[in-house]
Amino acid sequence: MHTEWIVAIALGIGLSASAGFRVFVPLLVAAVAGKAGVIPLSEGFIWMSSWAAIICFGTATILEILGYYIPLVDNILDAVNTPLAIAGGTLLATSVLPGNHELLKWVTGLLVGGGSAGIIHAGTSLLRLASTKATVGTGNAFLSTGEHIAAFGTSISSLFIPLVVAVLVLFFLFFLISKLLSFKKKSGI
Repeated sequence: MHTEWIVAIALGIGLSASAGFRVFVPLLVAAVAGKAGVIPLSEGFIWMSSWAAIICFGTATILEILGYYIPLVDNILDAVNTPLAIAGGTLLATSVLPGNHELLKWVTGLLVGGGSAGIIHAGTSLLRLASTKATVGTGNAFLSTGEHIAAFGTSISSLFIPLVVAVLVLFFLFFLISKLLSFKKKSGI
């Protein structure tokens, strides 16, 4: 029982962290993995592996990726995607957690998944703002490409080596939190 939860939480952390880079990439990866039987989706989340969900997540992924290559739209997407990243991270983490206690699953999903996605999204949003300021937006395409790679890489790696990815994500989260706190002190926010 404990091992099942540990692996599920690790998988949830990895998928949720990916939602901090791109909201729809890990949803698409989880949907396809669920359809292929690579990951077990919780009983109430079987809909995520339906063809309709895969098509919707696939379309949204393409539009999101393309949008991040359009100057100014990328900054707007960062603002819009903040609550979506938290919601997506929560959904992803909750969807892979075992057990029948729904409240525990959703609270764990929100704290672990929504928290991971939100922190990573905050870090990438601040990085994009700095890139926009330093390069007048010309460097944002390179940043976007790195975020796309991180989203796909973290999502897919989470399916096969969830514990390793979770540990790496946790180190990355601690690094981001320390950077965000130092940024907050510097800027006086």
